[in-house]
Order: sequence, then C-alpha cells, then structure tokens
Amino acid sequence: MSAGTDSAAPQLRIVTRSRWGQWVGAAVVALFLAWIAFQVITNPGFQWSVVAHYMLDKEILAGVGMTIELTVLVMVMGIVIGLILAIMKLSGNPVTSFAAGGYIWFFRGTPVLVQLVFWYNLASLFPAVTLGIPFGGPKFFSIPSTVAISSFTAALLGLGLNEGAYMAEIVRAGIISVDRGQTEAAKALGYRPLETVLVIVLPQAMKSIVPPTGNQVIGMLKYSSLASVVALLELMESAEDIYSRNFETIPLLIVASLWYLILTSLLSIGQHFIEAYYGGERKPGVALPFRLASGRLHARQSSP
Repeated sequence: MSAGTDSAAPQLRIVTRSRWGQWVGAAVVALFLAWIAFQVITNPGFQWSVVAHYMLDKEILAGVGMTIELTVLVMVMGIVIGLILAIMKLSGNPVTSFAAGGYIWFFRGTPVLVQLVFWYNLASLFPAVTLGIPFGGPKFFSIPSTVAISSFTAALLGLGLNEGAYMAEIVRAGIISVDRGQTEAAKALGYRPLETVLVIVLPQAMKSIVPPTGNQVIGMLKYSSLASVVALLELMESAEDIYSRNFETIPLLIVASLWYLILTSLLSIGQHFIEAYYGGERKPGVALPFRLASGRLHARQSSP
C-alpha cells in the first residue's frame, strides 16, 4: 500500500530562482567601470605621459621619503604616548586617570589641522623654548622658538600628539578585552602592576590592538599630507611645488595619488601578515609571557 502510494506521488521539480536582479546590477556596474576605463584611457586631460615622467622625479621621491619618515616617527610617538595614557587611565589613581582623560578629550576634540598650525606658530606665544626651574627660576638653556619649531618639528608634534590620543583608546580597549583572571593570576605570581600590564596583559591584547593600529598607520600615511600647510616637503607639498611651476595640476595630483595607493597597499599587506601572526592558533604573542610566568612560579616554588 505504502509502496503504491509512494510511486503515485507527484514528482517535485526543483526550479532555480530567477537572478535577473543580480544580472541587471552586474551589467550596470560593468557599464560604469567600462565608462571609467574609457575616460581614463581616452581623456587627454589625464596626460599620462606627464604622469610617467614625474613618477620617479627626484623631488617626488624626496617627498615620498619624507612622508614615510614622518609616518613612522608619528606612529612611534603616538604608540608610546597611547600606551602611557592607557596605563594611566586604567591605573585606578584618580589624578593620573583624570590627566589622561583630559589629554584624550582635548586632542581628540580639536582638529589636527588647527594643531599643526598652532605648533608652527608657537613663536608668537612663546618666543623662546627654555629649560630651567619654573616660576621665575634660573634658566639653563634657551633657544628661539623659530629655530626649535621647524616645519618637520611642527608636523611631528601636531600629528604625533594627536595620534597619541587615538592610540590611547585603542590600547585601552585592547587591555580591557583580556580576561581579568589573567591579572589576578599575575598578582598571585608576584608581578607588579606595571609588569603585569607589559608582560602578561599587553601581549594578549595585541590581537585586539593590531587591526585598528594598522588602520591608524594607513590613515596617518594619508593624514601626513596635512603637513603641507606648514610647508613641509612631503609628497603632497612636493607635487604642489611642481605644478605651481609647470601648471600641470591634474597629472601631478595623479602622481601623488598613485604613490599614496602604492604605499597604502604595501602597508595593507604588512597589516595582513601581522594580524595573521597574532590571530593564529599558536598565539606567539602570548607564549612568551606564559613561559615567563611559569618560570617565575617554578623559581618561587623551588626557593627555600
């Protein structure tokens, strides 16, 4: 009975869902990309011969080198400041926590362009940079601000101090993402608070810190173009200097854009490998602190 019923049952036919919407969308995108490619190839305003001529120009290459140097120094400065501020904010000391919070509030709340111009014009506020005892005490060293605050120094201070505020929040978020039991275990092993953060907590927090830090590095590479307002000869300023002489504005802007694309692409590749390193199953960034902790525990147990 059941066999007969099964054989008499209607056969179900699988009907593929229509995807006409996807095909229409793909056709529109393809048409738009084809139009862009046509304009890039055929529009004489791009002047690709001029672009090719200036891609390896010594003035452009010098600007590329300055951009890389500024980005590296700003990020080192920002990471160091951010780490210190994050530890201060999480220290539990109301004074240091308030000071760190005030720093972050101020530098994140004011435009980085304003900060760059401020540092560049510091001489109007402080004619000289002095080292000595404050509140009218003797001075041991003094230098005119116009000499101390060059274009590079102004760019480094403006970008680095601002970056430190953002890195502080990134590091703080990474630290609080680590299970609190790690801190308690470190205390049980006799680690000091600062030692606990640097040796136990921070390496484990790297998995959360690295991705946003990579984004900050890539962003800083592009934000370094703001240093052109203080006449620093980085990539954008070099391009501006050239097209102010030959009036080839569009080709020189394309040259600068291509170099930024090349540099950000290289940084993105590096970020991918660093994230893979800290996000892998072996977690190499965590293994060393655990070995140190185990060694310390063994030493304490074996000591008389």
